[in-house]
Amino acid sequence: MYVQALRRLKRNPQLFIITMMGIFGVLGITPYIIYRAYNTDFMVAAADFIAVVSIVTAVIYAWRTNDTVKPGLYLSVIFSVVATLVTINLGINGFFWIYPLILFNFFIITPTRALVTMLAVLTSLVIYNIYEPGSIFTSNYQMTSFLVTCILASFLSFIFAYRTQHQHARLEQLAAHDHLTGAYNRRVMTEELRKAAQDRRSGRDYGLLILDLDHFKRINDAFGHSAGDQVLMDFTSIIKSVIRESDMLFRHGGEEFALLLPDTNLKGLNTVADTIQKTIFSKLSSPAGVVSVSIGGATLTDNDQWEDWINRADEQLYAAKAMGRNCYKIAT
Repeated sequence: MYVQALRRLKRNPQLFIITMMGIFGVLGITPYIIYRAYNTDFMVAAADFIAVVSIVTAVIYAWRTNDTVKPGLYLSVIFSVVATLVTINLGINGFFWIYPLILFNFFIITPTRALVTMLAVLTSLVIYNIYEPGSIFTSNYQMTSFLVTCILASFLSFIFAYRTQHQHARLEQLAAHDHLTGAYNRRVMTEELRKAAQDRRSGRDYGLLILDLDHFKRINDAFGHSAGDQVLMDFTSIIKSVIRESDMLFRHGGEEFALLLPDTNLKGLNTVADTIQKTIFSKLSSPAGVVSVSIGGATLTDNDQWEDWINRADEQLYAAKAMGRNCYKIAT
C-alpha cells in the first residue's frame, strides 16, 4: 500500500503538491491553534482550526477521487479568507501570512486564478483599512510598502508559474504523442486499453481497430523514408477527419496504428472499419500510387483483459491480410 501511494505521487505531480502542502500546512498551523487558544485569542484560533480541517478534507478528497482541481481551488479560497481575517485581527503581525499565501496559491491553482485571488485579498485589506483607519496599517507609507512588495511577489510568481505550466504541458504532450504523426504513443495506448477493460464492467461498450498500411515497406525502399513519413502523416490526418472527438488514435509501431472507439458495439465497429478502409483507399496516395489499409477489429467482452482484446483484434488483422489486404475483418 505504501509503495502504491508513492507511485501515485510520482505519476501525479499536482497530487504530490497538495499532499505535501497538506502535511506542512497541518504541522505548521496546529501549534498556532494551541498557542492562540491558550492566550484566549479564540477568533484567530478558530480560523486556523478551519484551515487545518479544510486541508485534511481536501487532501482526503484528492486521494479518493484523483481530482486535484477542486481541492486546490477549495484550499485556495479557504486559505485566502483565513489569511485575510487573521491579518485584519492581528494587524502587522498578520502580514507574514500573506507571503506564504502567495506561494501557496501559485502552486495549487492556475496562475491567472492565483493572481486574481491575491489581488482580491489585497483589495479587501485596503478597503477594510480605509473604513477602519489604523486597524491594519499604522500609516499610508506602511500600506503602500506592503502592497508594492506583495504585488511584485505576485507578478513574479505569476511569471514563474505560467512558464512552468506551459513547460509541463509541453512535456506531457511530448510524453503522450508520437512525434511524427501526432497520434498517441504506445504507452498511452496501454493505459487507455487497461482503463477501458476496467470500465467495461460497468456496461459501457468499446471497440478496437488495428490498422496496418499495405506494402508500406515498398514505399520506404523505393522512395526513401521521407516519402514514407509523409504517407504516415497523411494517413493520420485522414483518420482523424473521419473519427469522433472521443475516439483515440495510437501509433502501435511502424506503419501499424490502433483506434479505440468508446460507446461502439459490433455493428458500429463494422461501420467505422468500412468507412476508414474506403476513405483511405480513395484519398491516401504515395509516389508509388494509391495506398490501402488492412484492418482487424474486436469489441471488448465482459471477461476480456486488455491483452486478450488487442490479441483478438490482431488475429483479425492477420486474417484480413490473408484475404488479400485492402479489407477489414471484425471478430464476431
